Amino acid sequence: MKIMAIEKTVPGVQDEQYLPYLRAEAFRVWQLQQAGSLREIYFTQDTHCAVLILECEDSSEALILLKTLPLVQQGLIDFDIHPLIPYPGLARLFSPDIQ
Repeated sequence: MKIMAIEKTVPGVQDEQYLPYLRAEAFRVWQLQQAGSLREIYFTQDTHCAVLILECEDSSEALILLKTLPLVQQGLIDFDIHPLIPYPGLARLFSPDIQ
């Protein structure tokens, strides 16, 4: 199952608090990509929040994986989890009952 995880800020965290953990964070991201669990990673342009696309059995597995990220372990970031399903609307193009 594809899971979209969107970073949410933790109130009171200052930018300089991230610095000691950024290399370890990048290494863990690389490990998750190599394992096939992390398929894509982006930052939003406006808020610079991370958006991850994970391949997991379910939301519980996604949460377990996200908790292995150093910035999460340090309480500096958190994530909202959104399970994704395929868009079914294209089938409407081939249904005689829908105009």
